[in-house]
Amino acid sequence: MKQAATISPWVRIPFTLFVLVWFPIYWVNNGPANFLWGSDLALILTAIVLWSESRLLASMTAVGVLVAEIAWNGDFLGRILFGIDAVPGPGTAYMWDAAKPIWLRGLSLFHVALPVVTLWLVYRLGYDRRALLWETLLAWIVLPLSFWIGGPEKNINWTYGFGHQPLYLVFIMVLFPLAVFLPTHLVLKRLFSPGPARTRLN
Repeated sequence: MKQAATISPWVRIPFTLFVLVWFPIYWVNNGPANFLWGSDLALILTAIVLWSESRLLASMTAVGVLVAEIAWNGDFLGRILFGIDAVPGPGTAYMWDAAKPIWLRGLSLFHVALPVVTLWLVYRLGYDRRALLWETLLAWIVLPLSFWIGGPEKNINWTYGFGHQPLYLVFIMVLFPLAVFLPTHLVLKRLFSPGPARTRLN
């Protein structure tokens, strides 16, 4: 017997329409390599989750980007409210770059909604404990691609830093799972149930 959908079309359809508009505009203006950024990849995966209702993909997205998205929003609000950089680095400075069209910068406001939708999906679908392993494996594919394809100019996913660059890449491939993914996994595991048995393998 077919199970009833968990995600309302009132969420699925507007979100999907946004991604369908956002994707080609970003492709043309930022290039395909830009989709290697964790947040961009997470936005695409979230659209897939809304239709597939995959608990594993929803959980992987949460593990992978919640910390970065919270940091983005903190920096964005810090600049709006206090005119300060709340997070070290360039952060959201590009949102005030007058050289970029305002409509293009406006599309980046998906960062505001993404962590909310991500957490809501984990709440609705449950948290899959396999997410830590699978998000780590995904990162170990995406990070080297970011390094080789993006180059130092784009510095996608911060794969270029101090010292010997290949060693730095290895460093962040270890750092992200231990310092970002693992703590997020432990918090999500504590806050959310594994979900109903009917979707546990999704």
